Amino acid sequence: MNILAIDPGSLCGFASSLKHGINGIIESGVIDFSLKRGESRGMRYVRFRAWLKEIIDLTKPDLIIYEMAHHRGGFATEVMIGMTTRIMETCEEMGVEYTSIHSATLKKFAIGKGKALKEQMLLLARKKWGDLIEDDNEADARWMLEWACKEYGKLK
Repeated sequence: MNILAIDPGSLCGFASSLKHGINGIIESGVIDFSLKRGESRGMRYVRFRAWLKEIIDLTKPDLIIYEMAHHRGGFATEVMIGMTTRIMETCEEMGVEYTSIHSATLKKFAIGKGKALKEQMLLLARKKWGDLIEDDNEADARWMLEWACKEYGKLK
């Protein structure tokens, strides 16, 4: 199974194994969807959706997994909900299966406890995958990809 993991937010982490690439090679990184000077708030979602369609075309995932939005309020929650709804919408349009994972489930998988700190997740990710892990967003995407592989099957 080819899986694309997305940690939605202004700094959006992603991780995937490209179907047409070398097996076992994970591509991951962080894309910045922060608003640029003069942009309306909706432009973040226009750019995110364009990127999402492009990465789906490139990686051809069987499944997209993303971190579930928490309703804590505030701007970060608004952005995350906006992005997760676009993931669902785009997956429906492009015929890609999708699911979410709660952050506590991901933390328990990675660290062994559901209330792990971002710094702990990042530190362990860098220990496991190397210092090239940019930040906690990329680390979370990597952890989601690993969890989904164990839960749903190996990557192609």
